[in-house]
Amino acid sequence: MAINAEVQKSGSENVLSTIRKFSRRVQGTGLVKNARANRYFERQKSKTVQKKRALKMLKRRADYQKAVKDGKIAEAPMRGQRPNMAPRRESEAPRSQSGLGDSTPIAR
Repeated sequence: MAINAEVQKSGSENVLSTIRKFSRRVQGTGLVKNARANRYFERQKSKTVQKKRALKMLKRRADYQKAVKDGKIAEAPMRGQRPNMAPRRESEAPRSQSGLGDSTPIAR
């Protein structure tokens, strides 16, 4: 599979910027990422190993959900999402008299 990444130097463009443009274009094709992924051979897991791993994961997930339901552990927030907390207003925040360190979470 041949991938062509061609870049033309435009007008008064610097040579370094042309090289940068070429690098971005090659990166966009995923060619370097593929080459690095195929650098070392990694054989595929057997079906038995895959099934055992999947069953172990399902059991762990079920145990975790049961522990959360029983209240033994607090549920971890979803990754990449903000927790459902209303933003704090300045009028509701308690004020300290000193004025030093008011921005730290410990001071509140």
